[in-house]
Amino acid sequence: MSRRGWLLFAAMSVIWGLPYLLIKIAVAHVSPTVLVFGRTAIATGLLCPLAIARGDLRAVARAWLPMLAFSATEVAVPWVLLSDAEVRLTSSLSGLLVALVPLVGMVLAWVAGAGERLGRVQMAGLLLGLLGVAAVVGLDLGHVTAGAMIEMAVVVCCYAAGPQILVRWLRQLPGVGVVFAALLVATVAYAPVAVLQRPSHWPSAPVVASIAALGVVCTALAFVLFFELVSVAGPVRSTIITYVNPAVAVVLGVAVRHEPVTWGLGVGFVLILGGSVLATRRGRPTGPPGPARRLRPESSQAAT
Repeated sequence: MSRRGWLLFAAMSVIWGLPYLLIKIAVAHVSPTVLVFGRTAIATGLLCPLAIARGDLRAVARAWLPMLAFSATEVAVPWVLLSDAEVRLTSSLSGLLVALVPLVGMVLAWVAGAGERLGRVQMAGLLLGLLGVAAVVGLDLGHVTAGAMIEMAVVVCCYAAGPQILVRWLRQLPGVGVVFAALLVATVAYAPVAVLQRPSHWPSAPVVASIAALGVVCTALAFVLFFELVSVAGPVRSTIITYVNPAVAVVLGVAVRHEPVTWGLGVGFVLILGGSVLATRRGRPTGPPGPARRLRPESSQAAT
């Protein structure tokens, strides 16, 4: 890659590894719904002029039904469940569990007949990933709760399903327009609940800064930079950030919030990331090649 490509790659690796820490800070003082509404509202306001200037809105409006499905699976549902899970889970563990998304996405693509044949290497990756989750649950039994783990399972499935919708029904639409519409739908949907659950007093400066950073840096700026990274480095190389983000999340959680480095976290880190890498290795396609895609199915996982 060019120097510009490496700089974009490094920036995205950090930017999409940062949300778990910011979410953990914010949910200690505001409800998950208020957090998600604040994040999406800020990002929607920032991306609106760009989407209008590019003329993206008309094209996206014509695909309103898959857009609603994409917004639900990629933004509205996983963001609020992830935020709620982090009330009980550490940010580092949450970031690690989201590393399962490429693995689950590969399985969904295979089930839908749009993925690749599952060879021995891919099956070994699936097994490693499952063992990683078992290690997290078994070795850290005192640090996890069933409810939070169920929420994280839904988050992973949503992040894996969203890109499938993107590739199948929205791939010809402009990327910024799709993201803006998805964020706008989530903002409107959560506005009434956020009003009812608003805090009784203005949150502290760290909480406000965390929500602002989530909206400005980790959402609006992140998507613009990611589309640029795809254009510079290509969709295949760009998806490698999927394996770097969890490492960033773990390091930040341990270094900034002094979260414990447990046996479950250590063993699960190696098994889950190793399993995801093996399971998503290129194999033999099961169907005919499709047209060029703006984003690969694994790539939008990083939009935490």
